[in-house]
Amino acid sequence: MTTKRKLIGRLVPCRCFRGEEEQVPKEIFSFERTLEELYLDANQIEELPKQLFNCQALKKLSMPDNDLSNLPTTIASLVNLKELDISKNGIQEFPDNIKCCKGLSVVEASVNPIAKLPDGFTQLLNLTQLFLNDAFLEYLPANFGRLSKLRILELRENHLKTMPKSIHRLSQLERLDLGSNEFSELPEVLEQIHNLKELWLDNNSLQSIPGSIGKLRQLRYLDLAKNRIETLDTDISGCEALEDLLLSSNMLQHLPDSIGMLKKLTTLKVDDNQLTSLPNTIGSLSLLEELDCSCNELESLPPTIGYLHSLRTFAADENFLSELPREIGNCRNVTVMSLRSNKLEFLPDEIGQMTKLRVLNLSDNRLKNLPFTFTKLKDLAALWLSDNQSKALIPLQTEAHPETKQRVLTNYMFPQQPRHDEDYQSDSDSFNPTLWEEQRQQRMTVAFDFEDKKEEEDNSGKVEINLKRYPTPYPEDLKNMVKSVQSLVGKTVHASHGHQHQLSTGTATSAGTNMEHTHLSKEPYEPPWPLPPKEVRYTHKIHRNSHTHDCIHIYRYIWHVWFQPAESICNKAVKMLLYVVKKKASNQVKVAVPQWKNPPLKVKVLKCKSKSIDLLAQICSSV
Repeated sequence: MTTKRKLIGRLVPCRCFRGEEEQVPKEIFSFERTLEELYLDANQIEELPKQLFNCQALKKLSMPDNDLSNLPTTIASLVNLKELDISKNGIQEFPDNIKCCKGLSVVEASVNPIAKLPDGFTQLLNLTQLFLNDAFLEYLPANFGRLSKLRILELRENHLKTMPKSIHRLSQLERLDLGSNEFSELPEVLEQIHNLKELWLDNNSLQSIPGSIGKLRQLRYLDLAKNRIETLDTDISGCEALEDLLLSSNMLQHLPDSIGMLKKLTTLKVDDNQLTSLPNTIGSLSLLEELDCSCNELESLPPTIGYLHSLRTFAADENFLSELPREIGNCRNVTVMSLRSNKLEFLPDEIGQMTKLRVLNLSDNRLKNLPFTFTKLKDLAALWLSDNQSKALIPLQTEAHPETKQRVLTNYMFPQQPRHDEDYQSDSDSFNPTLWEEQRQQRMTVAFDFEDKKEEEDNSGKVEINLKRYPTPYPEDLKNMVKSVQSLVGKTVHASHGHQHQLSTGTATSAGTNMEHTHLSKEPYEPPWPLPPKEVRYTHKIHRNSHTHDCIHIYRYIWHVWFQPAESICNKAVKMLLYVVKKKASNQVKVAVPQWKNPPLKVKVLKCKSKSIDLLAQICSSV
């Protein structure tokens, strides 16, 4: 065998069959002695042929996102298999003889309805990575700790409530994901996995975190969000290597002072809790880059926050902050700061020292002005001063503060400064945004409607104004409207005169006299829009239960909407004529525009469902 053929035989990725194959392509079996990697991702394969398991040299088998319902027992013949990916299938269990695949080091079986692991699975002693997320696991085998080489174990989104005691033997485990399960307390055995670096326990039912977690001295990432934790033990300080601590969406009322001993902490999220204050020791987190304490009950921030020189992102939305400490100006590396929905009445001048600020959200507060030091924020790209501000920043102007006489920045979005003239009185204290908006809408109105003069006189000379704005019609529309009115008036006069003539003729006949029939001298009436076809005007001859009647009913509806003078949308719509013609096939109709040289819609054949409204929706959406 040539070198080229050997290379092809080792790697036969079947990605070229992706999305089309319902069974394993037979072409690969010509390389069954040399095939090492096989990819059958995202196909529609329902079962694996026996011949596939004759590929003794196979080391990697990847077939996620297929329609497999089981893993055949013949998989035991793949003794050299190292990586197996069967995620996103319908597999309910592993065969017990999978233990024969002793070389397996990576198993990805997430998103399968697997309810339990067989005892034979714990004999895969070379397993280093196991992914079983989004399954139906309720427990792990008692001897699960035999998988002592495991480094990554992900069991997210299952129904686990406890962990086996043997798990403490997973001495090499570095990442453990138990998020979105049903744990009500932290498993005690976790404190014995001393090499653990990442631990996910988010979205469970934990109520407290015991001090034993402080024994995980190598822990770098801890996610305890979306639980019911009320207290955090002071021994959390033992996690001296911790870099990310996520405590969002819990019931914490305070943080322990010992949190300041987490010297390597870079991310601290305590949003959506019940905190009334932050400990002063938070200033000891000199490496902290992100702090989120939004959605709490904070009334103030500790002055020690100024020691967070590495802070880049700070969020304290939806609290009760009435002021900011001046020391916040020392956080000169902050680029994003959000203080939305607080009770801030002023900002300290020191905020001008935060020269790297690019995004600042101050909406929904009680600010009356901004400090003049804002002019130093040269990098500021986005500034929110009200809810959902989407327009460009309104230019700021310099004014003197009425009390301190210091220079401040303001614009019309703030309450205006009071005047000291005797003829003027400030309304800044009683500023009503709703009233201001109503008055602004009235000033924008350009047309007025007055009530009848008689009603005006009855109301003691008071004039009630109904503010309304009318669109200016286009000249062509005006012409069409005039023609329509003239034609309707002419038609009315013609009809009334004819009616009178019929009465007079009947009277003369009974009296034995003959009178000539006369009409007004007038040109023949020509409507400004096309008349409907005959079958539309006379529908009483059509069988009521036929599909044709449905089509005629739809057509008449469209006619009244599109071709009435008051409803004409554009000039072209007046010229357009639709014909709905019954085809030989009773479930099809044909829509055409014969009077338009360049019709907006081509001749289409639409399927007519049982209900007329379905066809109507299709026709309307096509135009």
